[in-house]
Amino acid sequence: MPVYNDTVMDHFMNPRNVGEIENADGVGEEGNPVCGDMMTFYIKVKDDKLEDVKYKTFGCGAAIAVSSIVSELAKGKTLEEVKKMKPMQVVEELGGLPKNKHHCSNLGAQALIKAIEDYEAKTGKAPAKAAAKPKAKAAARSKAAAKPRTTAKAKTATKARGGK
Repeated sequence: MPVYNDTVMDHFMNPRNVGEIENADGVGEEGNPVCGDMMTFYIKVKDDKLEDVKYKTFGCGAAIAVSSIVSELAKGKTLEEVKKMKPMQVVEELGGLPKNKHHCSNLGAQALIKAIEDYEAKTGKAPAKAAAKPKAKAAARSKAAAKPRTTAKAKTATKARGGK
């Protein structure tokens, strides 16, 4: 019994949209140090839609098939539609993957989303939510920095000198 279905094998043997986009609007990379898979997605954006999507993938047959289907699913869609892409959607579009290969679908979706985030950062089009988070974190850090920190060692030294 074959491990991969016909759809997966087709995308592995005849991958779509392979390559690199020169002067890409966004580039996103994701990898898995355990299995060694590495995916890099390149995007061209026009009117907030993915006009072109290409990728380079180093990995197993499932990783190549995932990259191929992700590129097809994303082309022509809005940035917001693509950012909602879930790994299980990728698995379903491929007609299934063995459980031990599901991580590949995570890599594909994440690499593409990172390419979109790269584009948004370069163009200043980052969503309002994402822009607000760093400010909130910075405010929390400065509030924490304003509080005096007393370590157990400092407390012991103070008590030894007769303080509280």
